[in-house]
Amino acid sequence: MEQFRERILNADPRAIARAATLIENRRATPLLRELFPHSGKALVIGITGAPGAGKSTFANQLAALLRKEDKRVAIIAVDPTSPYSGGAILGDRIRMLQHHADPGVFIRSMATRGCLGGLAPAAADMTVLFDAAGCEVVIVETVGVGQDEVEIAKLADVTLVVLTPNNGDDVQVLKAGLMEIADVFVLNKSDLMGSDKLERELKGSFTLAHRPDGWIPLVVRTVAAEGQGIDDALAAARQYNATGLNKQRRSEVWAGRLREMLRERLLERYDPTVFEQAAHAVIDHQTDPYTVIEELLGHK
Repeated sequence: MEQFRERILNADPRAIARAATLIENRRATPLLRELFPHSGKALVIGITGAPGAGKSTFANQLAALLRKEDKRVAIIAVDPTSPYSGGAILGDRIRMLQHHADPGVFIRSMATRGCLGGLAPAAADMTVLFDAAGCEVVIVETVGVGQDEVEIAKLADVTLVVLTPNNGDDVQVLKAGLMEIADVFVLNKSDLMGSDKLERELKGSFTLAHRPDGWIPLVVRTVAAEGQGIDDALAAARQYNATGLNKQRRSEVWAGRLREMLRERLLERYDPTVFEQAAHAVIDHQTDPYTVIEELLGHK
């Protein structure tokens, strides 16, 4: 374990890839325990938004800009789960081929595996891995999400919500969910008609929806396909991170993650057949669900 850890800390690509596989298979707890003290230095940038908004292209351009600054970058691209293999459909990686030979960029595609919220279950642990491996920026791109799939805000230091003009009813983007988690709005494909209207509606909505931390989201325009506005988006992300406001929510975020970790560990203690047998007993009214839970917890 010590040798494996040192290889990761020295950014050995093969060791990192092996560790990432262990994390996805939920078999990396001892390793993560060793790596966690070496994490906490990377800037985690979350990129989310509707399908087709240009998230992958934007993430690709953002990584390229960071590499020009000589920053080591990791990209966690969460893709839909394949109905055949159960793995990730590697669409995002296809768009990032320009980085495949760059030793300063690590790209990992992850399948959602049925998890709602736009993230894969092991995404948080994957950020710890890349952070400990010396990546200065970790970009987490979610699968295309809707209005209430906002798990990325519980992981990222800065959340960028990518929008495009004329993408259906503009009122939809003003609903709770994406509005509340966005630290920066990225108006991509801003060379299209409707960009001015969308920006006005966004900024107008800020007077109606007030965040508890008092932050007013920044709005930047990009044309990611042409590399326009990427530097403005990165500057906006760094501006929010510099305020330190994200530190206020980290304790709350970690409280939630600890509850989830505890839930997973508790479920691992039981054979799945235990729940199936208990379900039949409940259906037949041989017992009640409340007694079942008490017995599983060992209170009786």
